[in-house]
Amino acid sequence: MSILGHRVLRKEDIKFLTVGGTYVDDVDLPGAAWLAYVRSPLAHARIAGIDVTRARQAPGVVDAVTAQDVGLAPSRMDADEIPEVMARPFLATGTVRFVGEPVVAVVANSLAEAVDACELVEVDYDPLVPVVDPSMALDDDVLLFPEAGTNVVTSIGEPNVEGVGEGSLFDGCEVVVRQRILNQRVAPCPLEVRASAATFGPDGRLTFYVSSQTPFTMREDLAKMLGVDEDRVRVIAPDVGGGFGAKIEPYPDELLVAWLARRLSRPVRWTETRSESMLGIGHGRGQVQYVTIGGSRDGKVAAYYLEVVQDSGAYPQIGALLPDLTKTMLTGTYDIPKAGFFSRSVVTNTTPLTAYRGAGRPEATAAIERSMDLFAAEIGMDPADVRRANLIGADRFPFTTVIGTQYDIGDYQGALDLLLEVSGYKELREEQAGRRRSAAPSQLGLGMSVYVEITNADEGTEFSSVEIRPDGKAVVKTGTSAHGQGHATAWSMVVAEKLGLSVDDVEFVQSDTDIVKSGIGTFGSRSLQSGGVATRRAATRVLEMAKDLAADMLETAPEDVVADPAGGGLQVAGVPSARKSWAELSGAATERGAPLLAEVDYEFQGATYPFGAHLAVVEVDTETGKVVLRRMVAVDDAGRILNPLLADGQIHGGLAQGVAQALLEEFRYDEDGNPLTTNLADYTFVSAAELPSFECARMETPTPKNELGAKGIGESGTIGSTPAVHNAVVDALAHLGVRHIDMPTTPERVWRAITAAAP
Repeated sequence: MSILGHRVLRKEDIKFLTVGGTYVDDVDLPGAAWLAYVRSPLAHARIAGIDVTRARQAPGVVDAVTAQDVGLAPSRMDADEIPEVMARPFLATGTVRFVGEPVVAVVANSLAEAVDACELVEVDYDPLVPVVDPSMALDDDVLLFPEAGTNVVTSIGEPNVEGVGEGSLFDGCEVVVRQRILNQRVAPCPLEVRASAATFGPDGRLTFYVSSQTPFTMREDLAKMLGVDEDRVRVIAPDVGGGFGAKIEPYPDELLVAWLARRLSRPVRWTETRSESMLGIGHGRGQVQYVTIGGSRDGKVAAYYLEVVQDSGAYPQIGALLPDLTKTMLTGTYDIPKAGFFSRSVVTNTTPLTAYRGAGRPEATAAIERSMDLFAAEIGMDPADVRRANLIGADRFPFTTVIGTQYDIGDYQGALDLLLEVSGYKELREEQAGRRRSAAPSQLGLGMSVYVEITNADEGTEFSSVEIRPDGKAVVKTGTSAHGQGHATAWSMVVAEKLGLSVDDVEFVQSDTDIVKSGIGTFGSRSLQSGGVATRRAATRVLEMAKDLAADMLETAPEDVVADPAGGGLQVAGVPSARKSWAELSGAATERGAPLLAEVDYEFQGATYPFGAHLAVVEVDTETGKVVLRRMVAVDDAGRILNPLLADGQIHGGLAQGVAQALLEEFRYDEDGNPLTTNLADYTFVSAAELPSFECARMETPTPKNELGAKGIGESGTIGSTPAVHNAVVDALAHLGVRHIDMPTTPERVWRAITAAAP
């Protein structure tokens, strides 16, 4: 019986639960100096002068440098859509553009001395008018980059002509509903903040430790910055305490550690504080959405239009490009005959935005699922019935949406039906009706979403190798880079299943560019369907090589050789005594000059589209506005499941983050660009106290895109849960006249909505 599809305990957890992980801050670098940054206290200002004299003279200080000392070309994402003039300097050059932007780097013998010396740096700022609201940035009254002539970074599509007249998307619609929706800015809050450390060997070669999701991208950027070949750089990402997309892109303040180490001929390390992390690590979401949905009173949606203003922050990176993914998933699970999309990404005097769990796809789902509820409310139909009337049928896959996205396979109707069944939807509606009749202070709200998302969207290859060691155990090396997902367990299962080994007899190696030949990294729910498939293919090749070798040693045909059921090697089918252990096979292969080693660069066969349906049940106190999540029911389909235990962990984590955005989280600035949520006391990070036990049901619709039949699952929970909870809060108050509440649905916002709707 195959081990795949069964609940196998995470092999990596023993270390974390006993001796603990090894993070960048734990790496021992004898003689290392510490780096600290002087950061801008203003959102927008010209730098009139910088004096580091006193800082350089302070006790323990090794160096203090400004942009003029560094002289490096600005850091810019390799994307044609982003104007070169908007590239980010390693240290602020001439102008600061957000609170927290690094201005001066101070290096000292200890962290305390570096921090103290930062206080002695004198920076003369000439304040400029900041622009914080992305919608106001469109006016171009205040330009962050005057040489660009605009705050618009990039745009997609064309604006829709307003109205429902001839030529409009909404021509012929009986009902048209419009709504402005805020998909608010959030902070990723990984428990391990950003950190990096650099040391140069006697040969001048760099070893760089960093908390990253993409070690090979980091190596590429470091080599470019230092002006050396990539083989002169080794990047190691040890245990990584969370990423959520925010550790995909290399940041200037972590890269500069390597430049300083070379300048000083001494190891240098840097670990940001929590408050620095809240300002410095890329934020997520940040879309202002304008939805228009139209159709007939029988529930059929005929047209849908979404306009997006995407906040890119002060320096555009991945965040500026996320509307492209929002457009890709525009119409969600629905067969909508006409649709349009228009987006503009703008710069603002705020922390730059980056990918955050889901990255553009949750924003699309939030818009279409909120629109479905708005449409249902307008025509007086149950939201479940409106969705059922518009879902793409299971017999229509592969299905190409009106926007041009081709979904691989799905059963959206089946997911909705299962959700309604396991949640007891009919009984919940009856309970809600009873509360409304009694005018109880605590009202019940039901919210749902039926979602689809795209995973493994990028083209390319992923590397994996499998080798049988002399002791008969296997080692798998992978270009993916796990930071909590359970790759050590999953990849070991793939190898064990193919070679007949125990999971514990498979060593897992990742995130070291000297040991692993190449790799893309881990993001976009891509790993199993790229790195996992590469590992399976490598293990298959090793098995074929071993069968040929065993056949020769046992004087039989390769097709008669099978894996030993006890996991000891290979044997002749039906003749247990005629066997060769893996150690014997490894030794024989080495003697013949052909080790049992296979390397695979797997070129993945296109994106996959996980889907599901979520239902949230909330209780809203109409006197105080407080929302309590009573139930969260999730049906998720990510193709064939390798390990249900790992899948549940990913779904649970995603649900928690999605619920948090709907109810609690928002990174806020005042009108001058001063951040108001710079620590975990002000920023309402979700805890177990706010969450019920999740109820999860699973479907498995294997994708034809890879031999494992697997789709990504790391972000699905986040994508489906946010609009479900959001819709539930509004649903609880719909009978009071509340039509919409922006996220997060805090007690204050809910109370204000109730008050405003009161007759």
